[in-house]
Amino acid sequence: MTNQLTRNFLAAIGAAALATSLHSEEMDKMWGDNVVKLRPEDAKRGQLFADGNYAMFIHWGLYSHLANKVDGKTYYGIGEWIMNPRMAGIPVPKYKEIAKDFNPVNFDAKAVAQLAKDAGMKYIIITSKHHDGFAMYDSKVSDFNIVDATPFKRDPMKELAAACKEIGIGFGFYYSHNQDWTFPGGNGGPPQDAEGNPKDFGDYFEEKCFDQVNEITTEYGQIEIVWFDTPGEMPKEYVEKLCDLVYKNQPNAFISGRAGHGLGDYQSLGDMEVPVENVEGLWETVDTTNDSWAFAWYDENYKTPKTILGRVIATVARGGTYMLNVGLKGDGSIPERAADGLRGAGEWIAKYPQVVYGTDASPWGHALPWGDATVKDYTVFLSVFEWPGSKGLYLPGLKTKIKSAKLLGSDAAITFEEKDGWVKLSLPCDAPEKLVSVIELEMDGKPEADHTFGLDPNVTTRIEATFATASEKGVKKSSKRWMEKFGEWKHVDQFSNWQEGGAAVFEVNVLEPGDYQVDLKYAGEERLVWKVAVEGGETMQNQQNSSHNYASFPIGWTNFPKAGKYKINVSCIEGETKTASLAGISFTRIP
Repeated sequence: MTNQLTRNFLAAIGAAALATSLHSEEMDKMWGDNVVKLRPEDAKRGQLFADGNYAMFIHWGLYSHLANKVDGKTYYGIGEWIMNPRMAGIPVPKYKEIAKDFNPVNFDAKAVAQLAKDAGMKYIIITSKHHDGFAMYDSKVSDFNIVDATPFKRDPMKELAAACKEIGIGFGFYYSHNQDWTFPGGNGGPPQDAEGNPKDFGDYFEEKCFDQVNEITTEYGQIEIVWFDTPGEMPKEYVEKLCDLVYKNQPNAFISGRAGHGLGDYQSLGDMEVPVENVEGLWETVDTTNDSWAFAWYDENYKTPKTILGRVIATVARGGTYMLNVGLKGDGSIPERAADGLRGAGEWIAKYPQVVYGTDASPWGHALPWGDATVKDYTVFLSVFEWPGSKGLYLPGLKTKIKSAKLLGSDAAITFEEKDGWVKLSLPCDAPEKLVSVIELEMDGKPEADHTFGLDPNVTTRIEATFATASEKGVKKSSKRWMEKFGEWKHVDQFSNWQEGGAAVFEVNVLEPGDYQVDLKYAGEERLVWKVAVEGGETMQNQQNSSHNYASFPIGWTNFPKAGKYKINVSCIEGETKTASLAGISFTRIP
């Protein structure tokens, strides 16, 4: 078996065009060129990244002590930006004073490492220095660090690196290489030093950045990844120097795509972005256990174990690596609700490790109505989130023959039959697992499937706008990125700028003819009239209200008279059509 890293390395050649389409202009400017630089040695490094597929991110720093509250006022959004003018706008001298009260006495490196291992994560990446310039380790380059500037007087990064090694998981550092809001010359930092001498980015790089990256790559043992971030318009020559330094000091380490100028080893998608279609090449997505990266006192919107598993499996099934963040509290402790969600998901992963680790992407290229699929050699693992029971589970367009099928964790027998290019699996009434049940298919060859969405006879089939095409004129297809709270990113592909004759064209594969309820997922202003037309079949239209948030609205029933493939044209024909944004369509069979 060729390992996943080698496969992804060879496939990465096709990723260059995709990398620039995944982000908004604001994200591109902040995160820089994410197209990976291909090197033959990539296939020999970063094995944990390639085969682990799941890791822990930790945001922890001076900002954690504030927990999003300054002078009695709560600031909603990402706390690691709390001193920035877009949040509380804390002056540099005042921010540095906070260090005198930062004393994370409840930090337990072994507990953090054990949580990551219990969660099923293969390595930890933690913030050594974020944009605020505060080093969470014993830096000899700058005394604005946790040992010299706080009463804690310990190096928690030494402790965590040792704990990870002892417990058997990887370790790596996040380092903000471009932004530094407290050091003269850093991006966003003071333009002068304490004596009033002008400072530019070159001064910051030579006096702090380069030497700190040297510190974190020489004093903490083996590093799996150095995770640079937000390169912005950082000159390429500086990024090259940092990458060369990392490879010199840590020849087996990977560098994140956010280093900039295509000099990283893999793509890092947008914050909180789990793609809905397979992505070629080496890539990861970074997500949060709640809505915040750093700990925020008010943020209790934690992900459940099932939600975590859904996003882990969705990422792995699209061909990527999932890194999930925990924001440690100001006292160094782990938020218990975050830990509960991680452990719950980890218990499931411990039972079904073959579903997550060292697997390939789904042959369908996208999720299926009831769940998702991952592949290892000639074996397909179906992760069933919505159990259909005795009604059976349907696989559309499977091109490879099934040799055998079994329900993991159960003695129940599974039979399967093929009809019109579909496979139906007969299942017991009750799911064997509370969270996600797994069906293992042994295939007669490499698993391949038609990527056309099949309308499931039992489960609502939701199709994102990603998978539709735009008519030649009258509508625009694009990616949309926005923030709910500051730093809480949302992502959607959309059809907008509707004009006469414009249509989003979806293709579906129908197994069971008959009537289907059609809903549209959209955002907009006031009431809108939508038309849904099956090519060669029925046309319907309806008026519904709209919301600035994306929501699903019922349009009506349509009929598919026989089995087979159909194209459906969706148009916005009346109302505030210029504000209407179509994000998807769904079909529910009427019994």
